[in-house]
Amino acid sequence: MTAGLVFTLVLVVLAAIVVATGILPASDSVALLDRVGPVLGFVVGITIVTELAADAGLFAVLSDRLARWGGRRVWMLWLFVLVLATVSTIFLSLDTTAVLVTPVVVLLALHARISPIPFAIATVWLANTASLLLPISNLTNLLAAEQMSGGSPLAFASVVWAPAAVGVVVPVVILSLLFRRRLRGSYEVPERAPIADRTLLVISAVVVVILLPALVSGVPVWIPAGIGALVLLLAFVVRRPTTLRWGLIPWSPVAIAAGLFVLVEAAQVHGLSDAVAAVSGSGESFPALLQLSGLGALSANGINNLPAYLVLEPAAGSPARLAALLIGVNLGPLITPWASLATLLWHQRVTALGVSVPWSRFVVLGLVGVALLLPLATLALWLTAGAP
Repeated sequence: MTAGLVFTLVLVVLAAIVVATGILPASDSVALLDRVGPVLGFVVGITIVTELAADAGLFAVLSDRLARWGGRRVWMLWLFVLVLATVSTIFLSLDTTAVLVTPVVVLLALHARISPIPFAIATVWLANTASLLLPISNLTNLLAAEQMSGGSPLAFASVVWAPAAVGVVVPVVILSLLFRRRLRGSYEVPERAPIADRTLLVISAVVVVILLPALVSGVPVWIPAGIGALVLLLAFVVRRPTTLRWGLIPWSPVAIAAGLFVLVEAAQVHGLSDAVAAVSGSGESFPALLQLSGLGALSANGINNLPAYLVLEPAAGSPARLAALLIGVNLGPLITPWASLATLLWHQRVTALGVSVPWSRFVVLGLVGVALLLPLATLALWLTAGAP
């Protein structure tokens, strides 16, 4: 039994005890389920969609197209990869980028015989830092969306668009300057990936294309994600049933998220929010917003961004302060390996492909990135939020 599985089981058992013994009262348990059930439903649906789309070869074909559009110029390929990672994160969530885009861009670099390190690091950075614009981009956003914007994706984006832009532009500039020497020259275009079932590929492409606007239409996101998952499941039942497996459902991430929800909610019920309020500050001045975003980043790198958001959420209290908290827990998890689930998933994929990114280097780069990102993103929020 792996350490990760042991941790998941312990977390689930503790959460079950907290609910069964009434440490988290029944009324609070029901309210929590009503709030987070649709969120977890979206995670399951979008994961099934992306996994089956990958099995159909959609991402491999996209990789081929990027290699050819790059015109054998490394810097052009770099720009395409940055766009792919950003769009994937915004519309399909940071975990999708970590799980599915990472192998696409790393294998693309390896097959083109260029260094995969810049592409790997850019993918994990943008998986985190580009996850601020829409509710679907990050699980933390889904939790905050109702309070910030009444659940409307456009209203949510209207609050965070400026820091979200910083979260894309600043990492791109930092990494492009850092890896500028490796981005020179030309590359070899790899051979086209074979397509096992063109019908499944077309169905997957159609589902993903339709999902992009559906997820920002204002309809609860679990509905289009669930419909998309059902369509692809039915297509695979007919065309390639052997591909279907229980592992398509993200059991471990969902179990970890559910356990954290329960444990943090129980802590809130029993007074944690009072302790947090003492260190999180108040108001919407630039120093106050920076204090909250900094605390969010520190907490995310210490205990993971999801529980960090849940712990600090009661200290927010307004759309601008919630946005500042999201800046901290979304853009801040670039330093420690456990700061976000996306980072752990990314490292697992990179290692499996035989690419080594030392954690020491990752931490140093992350410190530089966060030191620039947090104040600039918070400043952008303050300037556009109309706060004093």
